[in-house]
Amino acid sequence: MQGFTIRPLASEEELRRVIEINMVTLPEHYPYFFWLEHFSLWRDIFLAALVGEEIVGYNMCRIEYGIGHVRKGIVKQGHVVSIAVLPEFRRRGIASALMLKAMEVMKEKYGAGEVYLEVRVSNEPAIRLYEKLDFKKVKVLKRYYLDGEDAYLMAREL
Repeated sequence: MQGFTIRPLASEEELRRVIEINMVTLPEHYPYFFWLEHFSLWRDIFLAALVGEEIVGYNMCRIEYGIGHVRKGIVKQGHVVSIAVLPEFRRRGIASALMLKAMEVMKEKYGAGEVYLEVRVSNEPAIRLYEKLDFKKVKVLKRYYLDGEDAYLMAREL
């Protein structure tokens, strides 16, 4: 065993813990209703990583229809909206496990044909992780973040 478990969020109390993790690990924050909507609509791809009973990371995803990033035409897509792991629990395979589980459910349950995400161009550890999981840089999104930093849109087939 890897020393952690991955499972869907179980309660609004756990959702509040995930928001706390977001606040201390990422500069992008969302209003509570946005978190609650994802928890309500896509609970099975809103995943928590636990070490013992403590939530130490999460992956918030949704399903969309849009123009394919790696496939032609209109495609059912998984969108990784936000993923984070507390700094003291990084480099243990938790983020990889969160991504792999989410992609599995996106494909098996929802029939998604591809998955995509946005990542800061300066976030080299995350970019390396996504490339290890076969994501490709599709395009640069200029001034994507509120502070003006560009993002890579990265995608892969499922």
